[in-house]
Amino acid sequence: MGRHRRAFDRQVTYHEVFGVGEFRSIWLAQTLSYIGDQLAQIALAVLVYNNTHSALRTAVAYALTYLPSIMGGPVLSVLADLLPRRRVMIVCDVARTGIVALMALQHLPFAVLCFLIFWTVLLGAPFTAARAALLTEVLPGDMYVVGSAINNITHQLTQMLGFLVGGAVIFAVGAHQALAVDAATFAASAVILLAGVRARPAPRAESRKRPSLWAITRDGARLVFRDRTLRPLVCFAWLCGFYVLPEGLAAPYAKTFGAGPVFVGLLMSAMPCGMVLGSLAYSRFVRPDDRLRFMGWMAMLSCAPLLGTGLRPPLWVVIVLLALSGVGSAYQLAANAAYVAAVPPDGRGQAFGLAQSGILASQGIGILIGGALAQVLGPEPVVALAGISGLSAATMLAMSWTRIRGEVIASNQERAMSAAA
Repeated sequence: MGRHRRAFDRQVTYHEVFGVGEFRSIWLAQTLSYIGDQLAQIALAVLVYNNTHSALRTAVAYALTYLPSIMGGPVLSVLADLLPRRRVMIVCDVARTGIVALMALQHLPFAVLCFLIFWTVLLGAPFTAARAALLTEVLPGDMYVVGSAINNITHQLTQMLGFLVGGAVIFAVGAHQALAVDAATFAASAVILLAGVRARPAPRAESRKRPSLWAITRDGARLVFRDRTLRPLVCFAWLCGFYVLPEGLAAPYAKTFGAGPVFVGLLMSAMPCGMVLGSLAYSRFVRPDDRLRFMGWMAMLSCAPLLGTGLRPPLWVVIVLLALSGVGSAYQLAANAAYVAAVPPDGRGQAFGLAQSGILASQGIGILIGGALAQVLGPEPVVALAGISGLSAATMLAMSWTRIRGEVIASNQERAMSAAA
């Protein structure tokens, strides 16, 4: 029996996942978008801080890349369950191509630029929900976990490289040219999806009386928050609102060391670098069941290192602390996989949309509050306060998860045995 259980708990390799052609297309399309987004994000942060020298206004501009999800993300994400998911992704890419191309125009008023950023981010909600739901159809079982790890590693690598070289690139070519590159990546993504992903029907069958988007959104929230397994898992996902705060305060934080845009990028890249290392180790060397067992401890590790910034250490120590926090954040792989397994297939779009919108909203609100506090207290104590708050929340979640993780592991093993049979 023990040998059989280990067989069902077999780890899928990266080579097997990249052997799926549709996954390669989805991965390449998203990678191009990631690269363009990182250039645009650092351009906005540097531009605003150089013009205003205000930590609060910089945080407001940075938070604008997250906050639209509060207003419309959960509602628009329902489209991933009502319409063919590939079509949703392509339409969102085409629309964002046009919007970001407008942002690349010279001499746009800042208010207009913020308005365009708002709609660009808002359209990302149905795209992300459709992509996440589509991956569960393209990659079955533990292949989905490894595929998610590949996507997370790619995202963090592009963040790391984008933040490291983004300041130098923007200095060389200009912020508006960086936005034009971002628009081109969205267009390329749409073409790749059209050519490399086959069309599928909408997940929900057509009926004479289709429920409203708000009704489906409400049903999705009930599905998640009334389930004793999904509820803590979505809270684990939203915990990132605490440990992502240093990215939003990177510009004023670098200023405390007398550093410029290159060091802003260095601070921003530290946590993604740690996330890459943690994701590689967690997905490659830790068995699926053990990922769930260690998830609470890893969540606490994602916040605990931030407490050290309250001692005002030198820059290199801050970078090490942020990287260690990134290693801990690899717990999101296990939380994501368990969340997918527990959600019914026809509700995955709305469930993923709710989780993703909450992630972006928690990050945006955290950065906004952190920027306001940093204006008064300075960035170091604010990051330390985020670490204390996040560690407290992670500890409570870990205690809650301990009570149900045995059931989740047993359920995963039963599904694996049924699939093998």
